[in-house]
Amino acid sequence: MSSTKDNWFYEHFDTAGTAFGLRLKQKLEEVQTEYQHIEMWETDTFGYLMTIDGATMLSTRDNFLYHEMMSHPVLFSHANPKRVIIIGGGDCGTLREVLRHPSVEKATQIDIDEMVTRYSEKYFPELCESNNDSRAELLFEDGVQYMRNCEDGSVDVIIVDSTDPVGPAEGLFKADFFRDCHRVLADGGIIVQQSESPLLHSDTIIKDLHANMREAGFTTTQTLPFPQPVYPSGWWSCTLAGKNTDVSEFRETDATGKGFETKYYSAAMHKGALVMPPFMEKAIKG
Repeated sequence: MSSTKDNWFYEHFDTAGTAFGLRLKQKLEEVQTEYQHIEMWETDTFGYLMTIDGATMLSTRDNFLYHEMMSHPVLFSHANPKRVIIIGGGDCGTLREVLRHPSVEKATQIDIDEMVTRYSEKYFPELCESNNDSRAELLFEDGVQYMRNCEDGSVDVIIVDSTDPVGPAEGLFKADFFRDCHRVLADGGIIVQQSESPLLHSDTIIKDLHANMREAGFTTTQTLPFPQPVYPSGWWSCTLAGKNTDVSEFRETDATGKGFETKYYSAAMHKGALVMPPFMEKAIKG
């Protein structure tokens, strides 16, 4: 839940007994869609802020951390990614990063709520600069249902850029969804799912993700932690799963000479993120 007081936005994480706040300049606009309540704010030091149902989604200042780590590790872990599906990702930042890879021939983004994209086009235009790329396809529909209807072995990489596992996104964390993803991926394909806070969720959401991905038929799984100031605990993660491929390895030479500029991701950062702290290893493996 969230609250505002004395020109501050606060997001309260009651189960963790903590909160996060940003000083505000003003509320810009809000809308109640069929699916969720979206609000746009102007903050004092983090630029624009989008919240959904009171939960922080992204800010101008630090979104690059999330978008780069949700895209480049998985794409450099695949041998030759050509066909990419993004489930969620309505702010289009992950799509932009995906299309920086010249091997990608088509990237389809499926987000259930079109207003997330429309607000992003208005307040985060830098994230939407690849929306008109000839390789990009933007769809506004249910990602779980979309995956059920996809052709077997038709995709190289699936990126699940979802909100928390409640409401419209709850089904994106279930074994049935991962079974559909496994079927749709070609041999050697990889899925990556945003996987919440290592500090708060290693023994719950992250542990369950590994189990559900393995149950769905994926042969290897790997969680990569990274900083994310506006999310609970300031520490976030993504979890990769490979279909007959080892997601603890990546094309390090290609990542080193990637040919485009990033603010956080590098081959060295990728290599370092593959080393999970002992408490995470223990929590995930039980």
